[in-house]
Amino acid sequence: MERRTEHMVFAAFASASTTKTSLGAWMHPSTDPAFLSAEYYIGLAQELERGGVDVLFFDDRLAMPAAYGASTDPAVERGSRVVKLDLVSILGLLAGHTSRIGLGATYSTTYGAPYHVARQFATLDHLSKGRVIWNIVTSLNHDEAENFGTNFLNPDQRYDRADEFLEIVTGLWESWEADAVELDRTTGRFADPAKVKRVDYEGEFLSSRGPLTVPRPPQGWPTLLQAGQSGRGRQFAGRWADLIFTTAHSLEAAQGHYADQQRVTQEQGRPSGAAKILPAVMIIVGETEEIANQKNDFFNELSDPVEQLIFLAEQANFDFEQIPMDETFDDAWLDRFTGTRGAVEAFVKSGRAKFGADATLREIVKARSMTAGNRFVGTPAQIADTLEEWFDNYGADGFALMPSDTPGSFEDFTRLVMPELRRRGRVAENPEADGTLRERLGLAVRTAR
Repeated sequence: MERRTEHMVFAAFASASTTKTSLGAWMHPSTDPAFLSAEYYIGLAQELERGGVDVLFFDDRLAMPAAYGASTDPAVERGSRVVKLDLVSILGLLAGHTSRIGLGATYSTTYGAPYHVARQFATLDHLSKGRVIWNIVTSLNHDEAENFGTNFLNPDQRYDRADEFLEIVTGLWESWEADAVELDRTTGRFADPAKVKRVDYEGEFLSSRGPLTVPRPPQGWPTLLQAGQSGRGRQFAGRWADLIFTTAHSLEAAQGHYADQQRVTQEQGRPSGAAKILPAVMIIVGETEEIANQKNDFFNELSDPVEQLIFLAEQANFDFEQIPMDETFDDAWLDRFTGTRGAVEAFVKSGRAKFGADATLREIVKARSMTAGNRFVGTPAQIADTLEEWFDNYGADGFALMPSDTPGSFEDFTRLVMPELRRRGRVAENPEADGTLRERLGLAVRTAR
């Protein structure tokens, strides 16, 4: 295989909570329980920045998981994604305690207002000197809609609304030209009115007049992250995303997704490679294979099948308690899912890859608990070999790091794997380089079309 010359991008995928998709991780002894403290998030961001990780971004959800058993009780009892702190507050905090790492927050286009989102992320981009990322989600659960007292939209409606949302937000970010602010004390002119324009947007779902009350962000557009897996989701990502978060359970699957996303991105009028694709990986690393395997075995022992089903129910927007656990999983069930069908199909596929075409729901859940996305286990050299294989064979431009425990597994990665990757020339020698996040990641400056 031919060695790629650009650097890998690494994004730490965290949660403003007890756990992310590493279900049960809050029970791990290397997990810090102080997730309600400012020090927890400051320490996490600073550790990742010191280690040379490019991005820290947080997931979000606007309701407790309530699909499984038609109740929040199972999730509350297990601590399954029931706590979600406000991310704009956290990013504002971290902007003042870091200097290089990209800072990402998830925000919904379904339950937010474009003007509000444009102002929040423009402000954060200024405060962080051009390091902010918006992880765009369309929200997929009935219980989120109920929390906001609104109707639940089907997937196509959510993406159609999201397109309008982005058209407004990016237009507002551009409502100030880069040199509009003059601050001329001689003439008394603060800014040039000819360089501050209204948006006057009218769509099917949304409208906004503008201009924004925040001058143009340092990045132009704050970096955009998206994780669409379906055909419509990939189309949306192709049009808007700078970073694309994916799931793939094998290099072959990752290569297929990578190639298809390049095609879709070109169909949306952008060049191939315009967005960097980051498959999710959980890395469990040890100084020896034996240590790494022991860590992996211990983490597997924390798995709870019901908690896995709570997570799947949340993704699918469907009560998995209805499906027999020990009968062959029937694909007809997929037609009843109204959430992220693509993600659940990936879970089913991974279960069948491990247990055969007749895999039951219990086996699918077991396979998911054993992979948690895609899991790489081994020594620093072995992990680096695998990351290089995916990178050089165009299955990835980098990786979204899923923690088995927080901050423990992130600390292991920065302490053991990053020095090995740096030695191989796979990450920057000088992670303290100046410039905005877009400049450091080699992302194009975006303008509205």
